[in-house]
Amino acid sequence: MSAAVNTLRRWQGLCFIITTLMLPGVAWALSLEVRVTGVENELEQNVLALLTIYQERRESELTLERLQYLHRRAPEQITTALAPFGYYQVQVAAHLQPDNAHSEQWNADYQIVLGEPVKIAAVNYHITGDGATNPHFPAQFPLRVGDVLRHSEYTAGRAELERIAASEGYLDAELLQHAVLVDPIANTATVNIELATGPRYYLGAVRFQQALLKPKFLQRFVPFKPGAVYDPGQLLTLQSRLLGSEYFDRVEIKPLKDQAGAQRIVPIDVIAHPNKANKYRVGLGMATDIGPRLTLDYRRRYLWQSGHQLKTEMMVAAALQTWESEYRIPIRNPLQDYLLIRPELTLQDTTARSGSAFRLQAAHSVRIRNGWRRTIGLDYRYENYTITDSSAENDSDQFNGLVPSIAWSKVVADDPVNTRNGYRLKALLQGTTPSLFAPTTWLSMTANAKWIKTISDNYRLISRADVGAVFADELADVPASQRFFAGGDNSVRGFGFEALGPNDPITDASIGGRYLTVGSFELERELNNAGANMSMAAFTDFGNAFDPDYPSEWHHSVGVGLRYSTPIGRIRFDLAYALTKTEPGVRLHVLIGPDL
Repeated sequence: MSAAVNTLRRWQGLCFIITTLMLPGVAWALSLEVRVTGVENELEQNVLALLTIYQERRESELTLERLQYLHRRAPEQITTALAPFGYYQVQVAAHLQPDNAHSEQWNADYQIVLGEPVKIAAVNYHITGDGATNPHFPAQFPLRVGDVLRHSEYTAGRAELERIAASEGYLDAELLQHAVLVDPIANTATVNIELATGPRYYLGAVRFQQALLKPKFLQRFVPFKPGAVYDPGQLLTLQSRLLGSEYFDRVEIKPLKDQAGAQRIVPIDVIAHPNKANKYRVGLGMATDIGPRLTLDYRRRYLWQSGHQLKTEMMVAAALQTWESEYRIPIRNPLQDYLLIRPELTLQDTTARSGSAFRLQAAHSVRIRNGWRRTIGLDYRYENYTITDSSAENDSDQFNGLVPSIAWSKVVADDPVNTRNGYRLKALLQGTTPSLFAPTTWLSMTANAKWIKTISDNYRLISRADVGAVFADELADVPASQRFFAGGDNSVRGFGFEALGPNDPITDASIGGRYLTVGSFELERELNNAGANMSMAAFTDFGNAFDPDYPSEWHHSVGVGLRYSTPIGRIRFDLAYALTKTEPGVRLHVLIGPDL
């Protein structure tokens, strides 16, 4: 009797399991392993991307019914995924079975035999219409007879023809034929491409619909002359320039093709909506060199109908206060060529120097070849500083005179704020003589460079160099603002702000020098576990400011740091150890700002 009962219970349990598996409303958690063999690299990647059973292998609600359905679809999906690479004779051996050791574990195996790829047997490629002899169209289609059929190359070649037609002014261009005919039995393909260009169109006059600025001034933003070949890229450039000027917050470009006339000259209407006139910004920052700082920034986006602009900024910190303003007068190319009037006031009280300086500059700034910006200026400067230098009877801590200058700068970066790859270069040449109402004669040359290179997905290599020289008969002839100091957040870390340089033989205080050499190397690694915004760094800094009349030494430091990326730049926390300090110790440096 008991044996019969046990047998009945076993059959009841088996029926319950079978019935439960067949009920659509009941889900059993399955573990699935998917293996694909016979393909690799881009073929394997495309197969896995289109293979639904692979994409859903980790789904918590994957049922046996769903698993079997996905398995049935897999061969077709694999075949579809390989066709763009020219494989139309694909064979797939598909197997789905439970793991012998674990009943809840299933294995899906797909063994792929690619077969021979389809090759191009014929290419029928024709350009007809007015553009038939235009040399910008390729003489041959990218796919040639004998090539393996790759759909991506066909699509790219067709898109390139359409792009050329648009950029060459053939607005009515049409692909009369665009097909790939595959013969699966012969394993060959025929490519048919025929582009009818139609007539050529030309760009007409640009008419601005706005009341903010003079139409004559806005014409300087137009990158083409009436009668140029119609090129949509030129219209995008025009729109980009207008938006980049910050005069407008929205710009609509309307080509009026229906008004082209018999000469096919297309007038262009530009509807520009004014931006807000004023822009304000309040910022809080921190740097170990000067402590917490408050920044107030005001920008007037447009003044008068000639597009003049004004910006002014005030920064207040315990050791340094600055006020600077810039009045910009655009000339020829408004975004690249302008006149500047810059007043600037600085109040400084640091261990190296204390006092005030005023500068008024008139300058011409223009973008020249290869991305360089050149600025030629003439400054009126007045400064009154105190530098600890008891050995100099006539230290030039006061300056009043004119200083001509010329500067070059260049920034190349994928993102100047949070840079993965890029560099910054600056050079400045300035000087004066008594003939320019200055008390002394001196000539200063400085160069600064910073280079950032991502050497793998998680590492950045950062290097920095600053060099300079002032030519003068003696240090006392060099104004305090033109002397070189080293040390601080952006110089040799591990030392205080402007704490390094030639020392006064009596007070041992840094008094600045006529020469500067400072460098830095840094390796930064992204912390994957902390998210993409966090990274750690190891660095070494070296160099000093020098003067032949005063003693100074080469200094060196090493350290580690933590970085946090924000939309306004990286927040940097550095612990630097000064190897050459008389009493070595660790110094904390905190800095917030963009990479370049």
